Amino acid sequence: MQQGDKDEIVHLTTEYGGQWGLMHTRRLLYLISMIGEGLAYDQDVVWIAAHLHDWGAYAPWSQTGVDHAVRSTQVAQTFLSEKGYPDALIRQVVACIASHHSGDPNRSTEAILLSDADALDFLGVVGVLRDFSKNPRELRKAYLAVMDRMRKIPGLICLDKAREIAAQRVQIMGEFLREFEAETVDHF
Repeated sequence: MQQGDKDEIVHLTTEYGGQWGLMHTRRLLYLISMIGEGLAYDQDVVWIAAHLHDWGAYAPWSQTGVDHAVRSTQVAQTFLSEKGYPDALIRQVVACIASHHSGDPNRSTEAILLSDADALDFLGVVGVLRDFSKNPRELRKAYLAVMDRMRKIPGLICLDKAREIAAQRVQIMGEFLREFEAETVDHF
């Protein structure tokens, strides 16, 4: 992959996803490097998919009533085709994006790496802060969203290394919520 192509993708991710989109992508790539250690996978496919997996949630591409993963596959397909990427690479990237919230182990290594990393980024301190920042005046709603993530997300993770990290992050989330409960005396 050419550096100019990477620069354009990073630029568009930042332009439309803001710092959140770019930093989320960087965290995913870091997590993928950890959980993918020792695995054979196409790094270009993973790199592109990590950057484009949420584009369907960003203006100008989001569409009301269309799941962002579905919309992101459409946007990625169009973008990569227009840029002249090989069809085989496009199919792999689109498959990764389409299943980035799936826990299905019957996918490519690249798709599993992306979805496991994305799941991990919803756990731990980042996961807690994400929900509380979305609901700053509705702390009970944020608390319940964090509890829901703690229950559901680990079951979507496929790789052993990712499961280890998830267990650590869920433990941290639990400690955080217990302290939150104690400090608020359940008045939140």
